[in-house]
Amino acid sequence: MRTLADPTRRAVFERIVQTGEISVVELTRGAGVTQSAVSQHLRSLKQAGLITDRAQGRNVFYRAEPKGLGPLLDWMSHYGVFWRERFADLRTLLKEIDP
Repeated sequence: MRTLADPTRRAVFERIVQTGEISVVELTRGAGVTQSAVSQHLRSLKQAGLITDRAQGRNVFYRAEPKGLGPLLDWMSHYGVFWRERFADLRTLLKEIDP
C-alpha cells in the first residue's frame, strides 16, 4: 500500500495496467515527470512485486504483476465482511422506510 500511496507512482502503475506492456520511453512521454523520476517509480513498483520487466535490445518493457496485489487483496478481504453487513443493514432500513 505504501508503494501505491504516491499519486505519480500510482498513475505510472495504472498506465502499465491499462496498456498491458509499455516501455520506459512511452511511460515518460505521458507521465509529466523526467525519465529519471519514472525510473525511480518503476524501481519501487518492481521491488514491491507489482511489475515485471523484460529487456528487448536497448528497450525495457514493463507489465503489471497481478500476484503483487495479493497482500492488498488479503488485507481488504478482512473488511469485506464489515461492508457486506453494513450494506445489508442499509438495505433493510431502506425497505422499512419505503416498503
